[in-house]
Amino acid sequence: MGGRVARVARTWAVVLGVVAASALLPAAPAAAHNSLTGSDPRDGARLAAVPERIELRFLATPKEATTEVTVTGPDNVAAAGGAPTFAGKRVTVPFRPGAAGLYIVTYRLASDDGHPVKGEIRFTLTTGTPAESPSATVPPTSAAPTAAPTSAAPSPASPTPAAAEADDDGGTGWLWAAGAVVVLAALGGGLLLRRRAARR
Repeated sequence: MGGRVARVARTWAVVLGVVAASALLPAAPAAAHNSLTGSDPRDGARLAAVPERIELRFLATPKEATTEVTVTGPDNVAAAGGAPTFAGKRVTVPFRPGAAGLYIVTYRLASDDGHPVKGEIRFTLTTGTPAESPSATVPPTSAAPTAAPTSAAPSPASPTPAAAEADDDGGTGWLWAAGAVVVLAALGGGLLLRRRAARR
């Protein structure tokens, strides 16, 4: 009875040993295979504030000599503000924003097992950027032709002195007419006085 229990125990020990070994064998290559564990901004983010940098976090420490990171914005315009910097398992790239829209960060690096690792993250910038500033200079140039007619505006106003002269002529005409009335009245009064004197 005791021998049977010992054989069963040895059998289970062998089975458990085989299971444990099979579980550990695939883990060795997997540990040597690097991968992205996170990013800032995160993949799929929509940002109203422009980030100063883009950070990628990896499972294993990436090698500077075999790591490439590119950042492109709308119309495939480069948006990396400088070379990437490395700090442990983190890779940081300065961000130079362009127009609002979709930005794609692509990375490529080599793992310890020799296999290349590559991928990308995407985020959307929703705010305006300096790329829109040149359009702000267009309205002043288009408004320049409209300012030209204003310099010619005084020409229609030139008849106003003639109107003033007409008013002045009308004023002197009234004076002449009033003078004539006074003269006629004086003559008429003189005639009346002579007639009365003659009747006496």
